[in-house]
Amino acid sequence: MLLAHAAKTVFLTDHGDQILENCLKNVQLNSGVLNHQKVVYVRELDWTHPWPPKVSSDLATQERFSWSSSELEEVQKASLLLAADVIYSDDLTDVLFGILERIMSQGSEKVLYLALEKRYNFSLDDLDVVANGYLNFRSYLKDDSECEGLELGSLPCFMGKCIDVAEIPQYVGGYDRGDDVELWEIRYSKGKL
Repeated sequence: MLLAHAAKTVFLTDHGDQILENCLKNVQLNSGVLNHQKVVYVRELDWTHPWPPKVSSDLATQERFSWSSSELEEVQKASLLLAADVIYSDDLTDVLFGILERIMSQGSEKVLYLALEKRYNFSLDDLDVVANGYLNFRSYLKDDSECEGLELGSLPCFMGKCIDVAEIPQYVGGYDRGDDVELWEIRYSKGKL
């Protein structure tokens, strides 16, 4: 929401009508303080569906949280993506990176800042306590030298750098970040195919 002060357009995305309605209420509640409601859009982004989503040309049948063609063009122009609390299962991590590849490979160069907190659960497959999705998430990321080393950058890849959160000032008291909170800067290299 604070990005609405500086950004031309902000898309708040999630999946499911109840969650999207909650996002919309947050936009409406904060519109008086921010006075930038006109640039904040709530849109559905289902990672399991292809990108770009289908656009309805008939305004009467267009769903409330669906995308317009002009909004999809704005996404192509975007330079900054933010995501939080999106890594918690291998399957959803796979489809998330599928969507990210399609979004980040189109239009202008983009950077994604992704915040996560490792979620530990007992796994029957591993018979151990594991952070579901985290190892799979890390498998998608290369450092800069690894991407460049892939036949002189010929293959597309995600380049990720973990940011030391201890170096970021904390303005909210009473919250212990712990060792399991991470912030990642992720870029997509299209390769030279």
